[in-house]
Formats: sequence, C-alpha cells, structure tokens
Amino acid sequence: MHLADRRTDLIVSGGVNVYPAEVESALEAHPEVQSAVVIGLPDDDLGQYVHAVVQVAPATDPARFEEGLRAHLRDHLAGPKIPRRFELVDHPLRDDAGKVRRSAVRAQRLAALEVTR
Repeated sequence: MHLADRRTDLIVSGGVNVYPAEVESALEAHPEVQSAVVIGLPDDDLGQYVHAVVQVAPATDPARFEEGLRAHLRDHLAGPKIPRRFELVDHPLRDDAGKVRRSAVRAQRLAALEVTR
C-alpha cells in the first residue's frame, strides 16, 4: 500500500511516525464509520497523540461502538497508531469535493483545548 500524505500532516507520537491516511483508511473500513479525520494533538510525554474525529452512521450506540472500533483497529494497525481519543460526530467531515482540511480541524481542536485550560 502506498500512502500519500503531506509531511505537515505527519503525526510523531512517542517517536513513531503515524500517517493520518493510514489510520483513516482503517477507520473507514469499519461498517459503522462513514468518514474519519485523524490529527495529532499535543501531549507532554509523547509529543503528540493520535486523535480521530469520526462520523458515525445514524443510530450508532456510542457506548458499544468505541469498544468495537478499538477491536477492529487492533486487527488493522500497530498499537501506537490506534487513536487515543475518538470524537464522534454526526455531520460530514469532508467538503463536496471529498476533501478534508486537517489543518482547520486541528486548529478547532487546539482552540477548544486552550479554552479548557
């Protein structure tokens, strides 16, 4: 498999290079995931941690879903590449052209982190 990601999108977590496209592909292989965006967020110990924003199918039970999703990802990704946190949303993550703006998604999450500090 060939991954095409921008160098600026690369997440370095505890010395492990994580390509968002690889993680998004594994997420989107799950039947209840409609779309996913993976970003790196700051971590004092690891440098960054993997954070996934996941658009789930309607009527998905969040309590049951995350456990099943983690099991699914363990079959597809190395441990350090599995997102530490999942943010479930019910709105589209990509624009009409199918593009996602990771930098905008990351900026929104960083701003929210600053508000909570």
